[in-house]
Amino acid sequence: MNEANHPDLWRDNLPWPGAVTHKHQRGRLGVVSGGALKTGAARLAARAGLRVGAGLVKLLCPPDAALVVAGSVEAIMVDEFSSPDALFRLADPLDAVVIGPAAGLTEATALNLAALGRTGAVLVVDADALTLFHNRVPDLFACLDRDDVLTPHEGEFERLFPDLLAQGREFAATMAAERSGAVIVLKGNATVIASPDGRMVVNSDASPWLATAGSGDVLAGMIGGLVAQRMDSFDAACAAVWMHADAASRFGPGLIAEDLSEQLPAVLRALAPA
Repeated sequence: MNEANHPDLWRDNLPWPGAVTHKHQRGRLGVVSGGALKTGAARLAARAGLRVGAGLVKLLCPPDAALVVAGSVEAIMVDEFSSPDALFRLADPLDAVVIGPAAGLTEATALNLAALGRTGAVLVVDADALTLFHNRVPDLFACLDRDDVLTPHEGEFERLFPDLLAQGREFAATMAAERSGAVIVLKGNATVIASPDGRMVVNSDASPWLATAGSGDVLAGMIGGLVAQRMDSFDAACAAVWMHADAASRFGPGLIAEDLSEQLPAVLRALAPA
C-alpha cells in the first residue's frame, strides 16, 4: 500500500527559528530569472521561498531582467549575471537554487544549470530546465546529486522518462528517482514524491484551484525555501506539496498563484510546535 503524505511524516523536521537565530542561519535561496519579459515565474518562486522561511532570497537575473525585477521586489535581493561562470560565483555561497521557471528553452539555460551543478547548493529543477533536456537526458543527470529535486508535471516527465508512465505514476516516479539520482516530484491530482533511497509517498488532496498559471513556480520556490533551511530534500518536497495544497484549499475559489504565498503564514502557524 502506498504511504499517504501527511504532516506526521515530516512535521518534526520542519525548520523553526530560535530566539537567537539570524537570517543567514535560516538559509540562503537563489532563484534564476528568465529574461526581461519572463521574470514573473521566478518572482513567484522567490516570494514563496521567503514566505516558507528562508532567511535570505536572491533573484539571479540576466542583465536585461535585473532592472525590471529590482523595481518589483522589496525584501528579495537582486543580483545580475552575464555568464554561467558569473552565475556560479553568485550561487556558490547559497544553500539552494531554483532554476527553470520561465528560464528559457535555450542553451544558456543548459549552461547555467551545469554551472549550478558545480556549486554546493541544492538544486530545485523545474519547467524549462527540464523540458530543455528531452533529447539529452544524461546531460541533465550529470548536473544532479541525491539532494537535488526535479519537479515535473506529466508532460515534462514524459519527455525525460518516456517509457515509465504507462506502468503507473508511483512506479514511474520511483524509477525516475533511481535513474536520475534525485528526488522526483511528479505533479498532478495525486502528486507522487519519490527519493533515490526508495522512499515514496502520494499526496492525494490537491485542490482543484491549483489549476492556474504559476502555481508550480510557487511550489518550486517552497521546496527551495525549505531545503535552503537544510531540511532533508525528500521531507522538504513532501512538506511543500502538502502545504501548497493546504494553502490553495484555504483560499478557495478565485485563487491565482500570487495568493498562495500569502496563505503560508496561516499554514505554517497550524503546523508550528505548541
